[in-house]
Amino acid sequence: MKIRGDTMCDTNIRPSTDNPFYLDKKADENELSMGLIKSAKRTGHLSLCNRGLGTVPPNVWKIDELVMDDTKEVDFSRSEQNSWWSCEPLKMLDLSSNVIKDISPNIKMLQELVTLKLHDNAIMALPSEISELKSLSNLSLDRNKLTELPIEFYKLTELRWLSISHNKLKKVAPDIGDLVMLTFLDLSYNKLENLPPGMGYLVRLIELNLSNNELGELPPDIVNLRDLKKFNISNNNLTMLPPLGELRKMEVLDANHNNIEELPDFYGCTALKEIYLANNYIKKITEEFCDQMQHLNVLNIRDNKLEELPENVALLQKLKRLDLTNNSLNKLPRNLGLLSQLQSISMEGNKLSFVRQDVIRGGTDRMMKYLRDRMTEEVVCETRYAADWPDKYTMKKSQSLMLPSRDLSSVPDDVFRTASDAEVHIIDISKNKLTAVPTGICHVRETLSQLLLSSNSIESVPPEISCCTNLQYLDLGKNLITDLPMQLGDLKKLRELVISNNKLTKIPRCVYELESLEILLAAENQVTEINVSSDALANLKNLAVLDLTNNSIISVPPELGNFTHLRSLELMGNCFRQPRHAILAKGTATILSYLRDRIPT
Repeated sequence: MKIRGDTMCDTNIRPSTDNPFYLDKKADENELSMGLIKSAKRTGHLSLCNRGLGTVPPNVWKIDELVMDDTKEVDFSRSEQNSWWSCEPLKMLDLSSNVIKDISPNIKMLQELVTLKLHDNAIMALPSEISELKSLSNLSLDRNKLTELPIEFYKLTELRWLSISHNKLKKVAPDIGDLVMLTFLDLSYNKLENLPPGMGYLVRLIELNLSNNELGELPPDIVNLRDLKKFNISNNNLTMLPPLGELRKMEVLDANHNNIEELPDFYGCTALKEIYLANNYIKKITEEFCDQMQHLNVLNIRDNKLEELPENVALLQKLKRLDLTNNSLNKLPRNLGLLSQLQSISMEGNKLSFVRQDVIRGGTDRMMKYLRDRMTEEVVCETRYAADWPDKYTMKKSQSLMLPSRDLSSVPDDVFRTASDAEVHIIDISKNKLTAVPTGICHVRETLSQLLLSSNSIESVPPEISCCTNLQYLDLGKNLITDLPMQLGDLKKLRELVISNNKLTKIPRCVYELESLEILLAAENQVTEINVSSDALANLKNLAVLDLTNNSIISVPPELGNFTHLRSLELMGNCFRQPRHAILAKGTATILSYLRDRIPT
């Protein structure tokens, strides 16, 4: 559409070029160039992102009606690409990252629009006509100045993805329940004090973010969101959570920074993997919680009021990260050392007077070793004079078969069958007089994750141990072992192997097949070389700790310096001359750097 210049002259209403609003609006209109229009007509996509627009060029709303070819001549040699009959209606419009304040009611003209991006602007209100975009599926309104949504907004029943974070919304109408196709909803960083009961109708929601609002409670029907996988309600004023068992597909719950005083009932949340409850007022982790959450991977409950942990915390066998920082714990349950998959445990800022600060600050490996050693010592004290084998109830409660320091030369198969019925995760037969590994251990192959056989007189390890495929910690230290069977390489989940204080002249070949191995302790042997080839140590991509102290190593290959994933390398007490003692004393980083500098170029 063109406006003739003489029309302006005839009516004497020529706009003043001194009017800044007119100039800005004219500049905004010029941003919609002929090239952009042609591209939009061809592809159905129009992006005016980050153009400094204060207004939306009027032709944006009319783009489906614009006729590009105004020539009267017919040129049959021209491509059909720009012809009117091959035009695509506008389906994606990106007006984000501008300073737009108003959206014209003419938005209703874009009837085929599927995706609309209006985030990062200064929009204060939406026109009611937005409800006429019957095909709209994705809408982003983040970082604007919206204080409310027009009631007509909730007629956008085809919306699948809606984000309105970082606005000033004080309420949401119950009609939000009409947006039944939504799978993603982000209402974070607003000023919502409560939620309407209609939220429970959004049964297709997979992700819901309500963080950083002023919510004091959740509506009861929130548990109807049975497809919900990620639920974020952090940074609100919640004092309690309702029973969440109906949310059977929920995988992540983030309720950090609230005023929650008790753990909710999680019975039924069989898919829940991560729970974040930091900065609340929770005083107790219950035994019921440990029973319900045996599949949990992450528990962050730092900065609460915890005074103790339940003894059955060992049931959380799949826990990989546990953060208990800044609570009021003054003791730890003995069975905490049974959490064999823990990769990170934090306990700083508690009242654990019986645990040395250097242990607390020494990291996960140091803390877990302390807990395991303490657990063994306590069990020894309890069982030193016991004549009978542990019964099923005792093993079930502790999830372990503990038989250290009993002068045992053998263990009956029946004991292991009972241990299998009790589904034990740890077997400790260390500090006895065994000359062979009890074959009955294979009865517990389904659940066994830790096996301690140190301080015996074992000369060889049977290949059958490889059937314990869930084994993650194996301690064979302080025995008479000269080699290990190749079948042990099948233990693909093994993370820590202790073979210190044996009669090994080399690292057993099977060790290089343990792809998950993180810690290898092989001190106090007669190992003569360090094999760094691609089918040896270089194959252990996860190896973080390597201890070869007090062996017979003649030389250290410079290529070991490329193993930058090592955080602890111990080489003291060997025969080699380089690196010298002064280098070794400076720690792992210095040793690796020294070796790298000597790699032949």
